[in-house]
Amino acid sequence: MKRRDLLKGAATGAVATAASTLAAPAIAQDRIEINMVATWPRDFPGLGTGAQRFAERLGAISDGRMQVNYFAAGERVKAFDSFDEVASGNAQMYHAAEYYWKGKHPGFAYFTAVPFGLTYTEMNAWIRFGGGQELWDKLSAEFGLKGLMCGNTGVQMGGWFRKEINSADDLKGLKMRIPGLGGDVMAKLGGSPVSLPGGQIYENLVSGSIDATEWVGPWNDEIMKFYEAAKYYYFPGMHEPGAMLACGINKEFWDGLSDGERAMIEAAASTENDVMMSEYNAKNGDALARLINDQGVEVREFNDDVYDSFGEAAEEVFADVVAHSPLAKEIHESFVAARANIGAWAKLSDQAYVAQRNRVLGL
Repeated sequence: MKRRDLLKGAATGAVATAASTLAAPAIAQDRIEINMVATWPRDFPGLGTGAQRFAERLGAISDGRMQVNYFAAGERVKAFDSFDEVASGNAQMYHAAEYYWKGKHPGFAYFTAVPFGLTYTEMNAWIRFGGGQELWDKLSAEFGLKGLMCGNTGVQMGGWFRKEINSADDLKGLKMRIPGLGGDVMAKLGGSPVSLPGGQIYENLVSGSIDATEWVGPWNDEIMKFYEAAKYYYFPGMHEPGAMLACGINKEFWDGLSDGERAMIEAAASTENDVMMSEYNAKNGDALARLINDQGVEVREFNDDVYDSFGEAAEEVFADVVAHSPLAKEIHESFVAARANIGAWAKLSDQAYVAQRNRVLGL
């Protein structure tokens, strides 16, 4: 054989070998099947559709390699059983608000929202650059989980009330659906906080089983038709100034993924964190106008005396959290530092600008 033909053959063989070597892993790799449970009803606007959008986006980002089987509340397990379903490994992911799990550890509340807490932009800053994610990882690992930011609803309304709230005394004996540490604040003020999944709030409000409820904001609250049972709609909510939603992942499953696979999940979750907030900001204004103009809802602002009582009760609640455990104390202290440092800048930037813009434009 001529040397030229030999080299040509060798080169062809090398290319073929290289091609088969590169293609083999892709062919051999199996699809990753993920069962994801949620605390929201199927197709519920914002919360539910955001969770479903995340599941679909993960499939698209991975080019179909990650196949997410999505189960809304009650389709596989009850809403509040999602934590145990994923921690046990029976499912790989959940989509929920972490403060639902404060009974397991009060530190979880900080990774949704706490009274007088962080806004959406402040929360993002703390989680990504202020040590929040590291503390969340430390807490979640104790329960066999890994948490990622996966949505936000922004500053929430204070809630729907059957009667006017003019003083802290009006909160005594009030049965209110309000989870998280916000519920503990109400308890300190003599109220009776009730934790209910979203799908059960309306029936309890209409029946009189509860006297008041918070949920999210105008867009979601209009859909829930709370105005049929309560006409007083109070703002601003002290309990959830930037309610972050989470993708909770079974830690053993997470640790078994490649760096690239974990990066795809993080990318899908981070995108939904932004998209969901954008959707709420876009839709809340029109929904509020309809509630006022079409449903006769009376929008009221909590007066300073009521808000001061919220603040005093919140400090008592935080003292209880800090006393719970060294990790709870560490999370709280990190949160307080972030609130002071990031909040100081926000006061001179976002808050100052919006106040002056609204003054000039008469908004």
